[in-house]
Amino acid sequence: MTLADRLAAARTVPGAEPSSPPEGEPLGRRKSQLRKQDRIEEIKGAVHIELLEQLGPQLYDADIDHDELDERVRTVLAEVLGAQDPPLSHSDRARVTQEITDDILGYGPIEPLLRDPTVSEVMVNGAHQIWLERGGRLEPTAARFVDEAHLRRTIDKIVSRVGRRVDESSPMVDARLPDGSRVNAVVPPLAVDGSALTIRKFAAEPLGADDLVANGTLTEPARDFLDACVRARLNVIVSGSTGAGKTTTLNVLSSFIPEDERIVTIEDAAELQLRQEHVVRLESRPPNIEGRGAVDIRDLVRNALRMRPDRIVVGEVRDASALDMLQAMNTGHDGSICTVHSNGPRDTLARIETMVLMAGMDLPVRAIREQVASALDLVVHQTRLKDGSRRITHVTEVERMEGEVVTLQDVFLWDRGLGRLVATGLRPKVLEKLSYAGVEVDPALFVREAR
Repeated sequence: MTLADRLAAARTVPGAEPSSPPEGEPLGRRKSQLRKQDRIEEIKGAVHIELLEQLGPQLYDADIDHDELDERVRTVLAEVLGAQDPPLSHSDRARVTQEITDDILGYGPIEPLLRDPTVSEVMVNGAHQIWLERGGRLEPTAARFVDEAHLRRTIDKIVSRVGRRVDESSPMVDARLPDGSRVNAVVPPLAVDGSALTIRKFAAEPLGADDLVANGTLTEPARDFLDACVRARLNVIVSGSTGAGKTTTLNVLSSFIPEDERIVTIEDAAELQLRQEHVVRLESRPPNIEGRGAVDIRDLVRNALRMRPDRIVVGEVRDASALDMLQAMNTGHDGSICTVHSNGPRDTLARIETMVLMAGMDLPVRAIREQVASALDLVVHQTRLKDGSRRITHVTEVERMEGEVVTLQDVFLWDRGLGRLVATGLRPKVLEKLSYAGVEVDPALFVREAR
């Protein structure tokens, strides 16, 4: 079928309804705009098919350089669009070229959002509703997928590149983009109103400790204390709610690890950006179509112990792997760092207890708490405030068991009046561990500020 035949056939297929023009606009202009929009959609559909026929195998060849493929797509596009009669205007041609290029080489209507450095998260709620997060706040966008099939093609393109799949038998999936951005997709029948796609973007340049100080997430005294704790091989838990910035803080804490140590990272979807030279990255794997072959975080933690690690960094502890993590911390693998979802330092310990019980070992609660008190040194809790900003609100020391309770002591605490993290004035017990490791800390870091 020729391109002309494709265009003729496309005119018989109803497209998406364009948005209604403003009230009071002349009827003739409305009809003209509708005809123009219909023609552009027809051309896009026909050109898309032509491109798939001419370049189909090359579009999915992992060995082809991306720039080379981009040049080939644009060459075919120029040839096809140049044959239009009547010809498209310069602006319409540029628009069609960009939209088709985004669809073929990128991720369709969300590609411009992923390129926007001010957007931190993209949320697709079905084909016709896309939201984004900018500056910690949610905003609706005018971007749309053509239909559910268009959205599903985009999801399949994302997950297939990292060896994952999503279908009716496996309707939820965690994946990542080539740049490391975190992806979650849920498709029908679980997603009632159409497939849901959530992408948490990966920063091209990861934030460092100085960046966290500059944007108010952290203060200089707290940064210096955490730096000393990581270098002295204390075990640290980063806690907080979803979207609070735990992974960013985990990245920053990991950056304090000395260059001469072997680091093993364990994640569901690899997204940590460690700059050290000696890093081994492990990623969990879901079951195959037969329900076999799954490798979860707990398996990877146990395997990491056989890899001669100096440090184990776990992206998130969310299940029975908490028991193996505690065991690792208590058997000589000091300096481990991981994240846990929770509402505060005390709740973090309760969550870890619950996750240990999920291992089915039938351990008494006191024994679990003794393990927690012995293994953990510090809890760094992070919160996303109402204005969308992310702040570390607690740097809390895990002290010891007193009776049936693990005692905690806040070293730094968020002060609402001052709007920043301040020292509580208490001298942390871990200073003895720091001194034993040969790491000195200025006592002035813990002096309480006068208000």
